[in-house]
Amino acid sequence: MDHLDSVVQGLQVALQPGNLVFVALGVFIGTLIGVLPGLGPTATIALLLPLTYVLDPATAIILLAGIYYGSVYGGTITSVLLHIPGEASSVVTTFDGYPMAQQGRAGPALGIAAVGSFAGGMTATVVLVLLAPMLAGIALSFGPPEYTLIALTGILLVAWMGNVSVGRALVAAGLGLMLATVGLDPISGEPRFTFESTSMLAGLDFIPIAMGLFGLGEVLYNIDKSPTGTKIKHKIGRIWPTRSDFQQAGPSLARGTVLGSLLGLLPGGGSVVSSMSSYVVEKRRAKDPSRFGKGAIEGVAGPEAASNAGSTTAFVPLLTLGIPPNVVLALLYGALLIQGITPGPTLMTDRPEVFWGVIASMFVGNVLLLVFNTALIGAFVQVLRIPITILSTVAVVVMLVGVYTVQNRVFDMVVVLVFGLVGYALRKFGYEVGPLVLAFILGGILETSLRQSLLISGGDFAVFVTRPVSGGILAVIAVLVLVVVGRTWLTSRRTADPVTGSGAER
Repeated sequence: MDHLDSVVQGLQVALQPGNLVFVALGVFIGTLIGVLPGLGPTATIALLLPLTYVLDPATAIILLAGIYYGSVYGGTITSVLLHIPGEASSVVTTFDGYPMAQQGRAGPALGIAAVGSFAGGMTATVVLVLLAPMLAGIALSFGPPEYTLIALTGILLVAWMGNVSVGRALVAAGLGLMLATVGLDPISGEPRFTFESTSMLAGLDFIPIAMGLFGLGEVLYNIDKSPTGTKIKHKIGRIWPTRSDFQQAGPSLARGTVLGSLLGLLPGGGSVVSSMSSYVVEKRRAKDPSRFGKGAIEGVAGPEAASNAGSTTAFVPLLTLGIPPNVVLALLYGALLIQGITPGPTLMTDRPEVFWGVIASMFVGNVLLLVFNTALIGAFVQVLRIPITILSTVAVVVMLVGVYTVQNRVFDMVVVLVFGLVGYALRKFGYEVGPLVLAFILGGILETSLRQSLLISGGDFAVFVTRPVSGGILAVIAVLVLVVVGRTWLTSRRTADPVTGSGAER
């Protein structure tokens, strides 16, 4: 079956009345929670994971995917109007989006952001259609050594590309790897770290951990930030940008789309790295860089296109290799496992309706996203007036009821409460929970593949070097380690050297 036939099959799945409703619902909810600072797609998807039990697999992932890329744009609204990024990827939009609002151009800023998100998302979906089958074909030749090193690369890259220090990110990842070992040994069947609890023999379940860390943990962390509604100071006015705006921002849209599509393919890439990289590129290419930070429309257009493009192509390693490249897609990985589906190179042939249905739904979702965020912008803004305490109370109740209904176990509710406190503590002390969850997901793949590799080779670690693909991946890991160590060393030298660094002024 060629690409065109596959896409047509996917569109038939996506355009089924039920799935079409869930596509629209997903992008609507995504935009809505993107508008509300402190919630975001991670907490919302974690909250909705129990719902996936009662939905068809394709429908469940279509809904969650819509929430993901819908929220990428939703955070733009608060970035422009309030100087508050609703999402991490929207931080860059505050640099020039808010100054545009101060100049009375909030409407064009939101309009060009919507167009950029649409262009980036649609183009990246085409890239997904073209690259995913190719990469899945290559991945069919992978064995345990290759999967061992791919899982290790994913953990390291996510740790290095986080928003905190590498050391803190690696500590969080180490905790995730430790939690992944709880339960029965996958090779010998011996119980590990179960403390003689029968509830822990099967290991810690992904859903209550995710709901605790991202749902309850985020609620506890954000509940005291905005107890009352928010007052909008800037009028939106006309949304659609002028012809002059399009001429000025067009090249930035194109560059952001290409850059985001490429960076989204990397583990740890996605929307955050893509938007930040695009802003740097646009500022360096500008004839007058001093305009940036003062309301340059290119500083909104490029990063928004890159952000949505990166969030879309990030599905490639998830669907083809079974490796979630960021935290949100780790939750989607868990949702697939709940449905009894293992993401990877055989997904395209074993469950084509899921593989192609999800991809095709992105074409529909991006069109709906453009419509929603040009026609309903006023309604989304009104949501900002709802006190966060009300939303948080409802979220906690739904969370605990939802996790109990999955397996009817009080133990799962306890896990949510415990990891809610863990997530809150990690955030409070400056640690990210993202590397922890990704390491927990990838830890099972890493351990099983590593031990299978050593069984195949008779305990000889040379198996990771002598195989061409695994040797190449190992070389990439070595280069990444050297680059990060070297950059850290140079930074510390500049800080400590009173001659070459400004850090001497203490």
